[in-house]
Amino acid sequence: MSAPTRVPAAANTRTPLRARQDAGLAARVARSAATAAGPAADLDEILGWLESRRRAVPFAVDRIPFAELDGWSFDPDTGNLVHRSGKFFTVEGLRAAVDDRQWCQPIICQPEVGILGVLAKEFDGVLHFLLQAKMEPGNPNLLQLSPTVQATRSNYTKVHRGASVRYLDHFTAPARGSVLSDVLQSEHGSWFHRKRNRNMIVEVTDDIPPHEDFRWLTLGQITELLRHDLVVNMDARSVLAGVPVQAAPRAAYSDTELLSWLVEQRAAIQASAERFPLAEVPGWLRAPHSIDHEDHRYFRIVAVSVRASSREVAAWTQPLLEPHGQGLVAFLRRDFGGVPHVLVSARAEGGLLDTAELGPTVQCTPGNYAQLPAGQRPPFLDTVQTADPSRIRYSALHSEEGGRFLDSVSRYLVVEAEDAHEPPGFRWMSYGQLAALAQHSHYVNVQARTLLTCLHATPSDEGVNGGPNGWAAVR
Repeated sequence: MSAPTRVPAAANTRTPLRARQDAGLAARVARSAATAAGPAADLDEILGWLESRRRAVPFAVDRIPFAELDGWSFDPDTGNLVHRSGKFFTVEGLRAAVDDRQWCQPIICQPEVGILGVLAKEFDGVLHFLLQAKMEPGNPNLLQLSPTVQATRSNYTKVHRGASVRYLDHFTAPARGSVLSDVLQSEHGSWFHRKRNRNMIVEVTDDIPPHEDFRWLTLGQITELLRHDLVVNMDARSVLAGVPVQAAPRAAYSDTELLSWLVEQRAAIQASAERFPLAEVPGWLRAPHSIDHEDHRYFRIVAVSVRASSREVAAWTQPLLEPHGQGLVAFLRRDFGGVPHVLVSARAEGGLLDTAELGPTVQCTPGNYAQLPAGQRPPFLDTVQTADPSRIRYSALHSEEGGRFLDSVSRYLVVEAEDAHEPPGFRWMSYGQLAALAQHSHYVNVQARTLLTCLHATPSDEGVNGGPNGWAAVR
């Protein structure tokens, strides 16, 4: 017998239909973005608090040989680097191909879906967001601002037998608040195999017990902090990309045209990715302290010991992926009819779930291409590297996922384009269109989500965008 057809509750009762969207949310977001003061009075106080938390708790990260890893080992059959619990993550081999490019590499496999959650709450009619001063072993300065909750499933189910994750229940039982954003998002497709995290923003009205490692901030304050190097971590930047903006009603392309273009790009790309034993990856050499490419390029796998009394576990060891060289991530931007647009790329990566996602105009480690002629370098790399300072609208250093990557830092740029050139694989998209797609899974990659958040820290054109920054402006 077939299952009965589900009928919406409103069809069977007198329950009124609900609005599909919160019509007032974008205005509340704009008010928060226009507010540069809150419970933390000014930027200097916030930065001072962050530094005081860095001094208050001793942190130490030391490189160790693989043999000194506690609970981690190389599987005798595959050579994969695994944890004895079978949880957390593994380092395996990946055999990948995208069109005519083929390669093999180590890759981090983490099938668990973690939670990246930010609590929101109104104070005196202004929306604030609760960020945490969190230590991560891979951060070059160790402590940065993170989401309210940043935890893998292994962490919050206490595989490590550590302390409970503070404020977790607001995201595992969101009926306690109003969900403003909730989306599964990919992470670095060049270093992770199909990793996803649940990015959430939940608004609460009840009192939240205060803690010295957490601070309520307006979007205006967060915007100011995004202009500083190494302050707001990758996970916070990713979650905040889901904050809705006041989108302009017109753009260079319609939404349907852009989605059709992306589907066409995905369908045309011939891509494959297959995991295989780490011990069999050609061109990569395992030594007592690291796994390196034979040409000492791209990245290496290392081991560290960590001491951090503010974390759920005070001491542990783990592997980390350490890139070779500083990255460069950039959007070219241009106004069309007074509406700001960025040039996105359909970027295929071996570790992505759906072949390709919308990426920045430029996303690479320039050192990997330093010896190549211009025709073999990534499109627009020379354009952004040689841009006149007057064309640079945003520039800051940001680190990547500090729980898995060691000293992974990229220069994030927004550069004014000199023309509207749009080569194959690239499209101009308005800020509002990109922000709308970032509220859905597997459209916008993690680097583009960081830049989307950073776009709100670019100066607005008086009389065009109508506000002090992106969240407060019509995009």
